[in-house]
Amino acid sequence: MSVTQYPTLIEDDNQGEPGILILDQTRLPHAAELIRLSTFEDAAHAIRVMQVRGAPLIGATAAYGVALGLRNDVSDAQLDRVLDTLGATRPTAVNLHWALARMAQVLKKSALAGRREAAWNEARAIAREDISANSAIGKHGLPLLAAHYRAEVNSAFVQVMTHCNAGRLATVAHGTALAPVYAAHAAGIPVHVWVSETRPRNQGRLTAWELAEVGVPHTLIADNAAGLLMMQGKIDLVIVGADRVAANGDVANKIGTYLKALAAQAHGIPFYVAAPVSTIDFSCATGRQIPIEERDGAELGADGVPVANPAFDVTPAALVTGIISERGVLPPSQITQWRS
Repeated sequence: MSVTQYPTLIEDDNQGEPGILILDQTRLPHAAELIRLSTFEDAAHAIRVMQVRGAPLIGATAAYGVALGLRNDVSDAQLDRVLDTLGATRPTAVNLHWALARMAQVLKKSALAGRREAAWNEARAIAREDISANSAIGKHGLPLLAAHYRAEVNSAFVQVMTHCNAGRLATVAHGTALAPVYAAHAAGIPVHVWVSETRPRNQGRLTAWELAEVGVPHTLIADNAAGLLMMQGKIDLVIVGADRVAANGDVANKIGTYLKALAAQAHGIPFYVAAPVSTIDFSCATGRQIPIEERDGAELGADGVPVANPAFDVTPAALVTGIISERGVLPPSQITQWRS
C-alpha cells in the first residue's frame, strides 16, 4: 500500500463515538495498518510503545488524547488525570509537553459545558499548525539543497544524509528533516538521500520506505558507515530532525546523531537540524538539562547481558550549522529570536 493512502493521524467517528486513526508504525515497513484510538489510555499506549513516533506527531496525538479523555467526564480532576497520564509516556520529546501545556491552558479557561468541544477544536488546531509549519520548513530548506546542486556541477545529485526518521511519518504531514528533500524533489532538483539505519529500532527503514513511495533516490546504510562516506566526499550536507532543542541551540535527537555531527565537522560538511519552533524549549537553557529517555534493553535483542539503551543523545550547538524552522534558517546562537 502507498504511504499516501495512510495518513499518520486522522479523526474517525465511524463507530458512533469520536476517535482517531493512526498508522501503526511498529508494523512498518512490513505492513501498513491503521488502528483506532478510542480512549486517552489508547493514546498513551500508542505514544509509549512507539505506534506513533516523532516529536511533532507525538504532540498532535497527545492533544487528541486529551480530547478523547474528556469524552465522558470534563471535570478538572479528569483533565488533570488525562494530562498526567499522557505526560508520563515519554520524557525527551518536548512537543508532547508543549501540546499538553497548550491544551491545559485552553481547557482550564473553558466553561465545563464547552470543554469537550474546545478540546477537539484545539487538537485540530495543533494538527493543522504542524502541517503548515512543516510545509514552511521545506520551503526554507529548499535553497540550501539548491545551492549545493549549483555548486556541485559535476555531480548528478545533491547528496543528503539523514538519521532516524524525520519524514512525514514523524509528523502530521510533510516531515521536518525530509521536508526540504521533498521540496527539492518536487522542484526538479535531483537529490539522493543516504539513510542511516538508526539502531536499535531501525527507524531508517521507515525513512527508506517513505522515500521509495514518492520516488526519491536513496540508499540505506549501516549507522557506522556514515563517517566513511563523509571521508570519501560522498555527502554534501546532513539534515536531521530533533526531539528537543535547548535555548542555546543544543539539540536532542535520536541516538547516533551526535556521532554524525562530529564526523560532519571533521570533514567540513554542513550539519542542519530541521524542527518547528514548538520543538524549541526556551525554558531549557542547555542540552545538559534535557532528560534522556532510557528504553527497555530488550530492544537491543541481547539476553543475559547488562544493557544500556539511551534513546537520544545531545549534539552541542557548536556542531550545528543552522536550525531550519517554519520561520527561516538561523544559526543556533540566534534562535531566541523565535521565542515570541
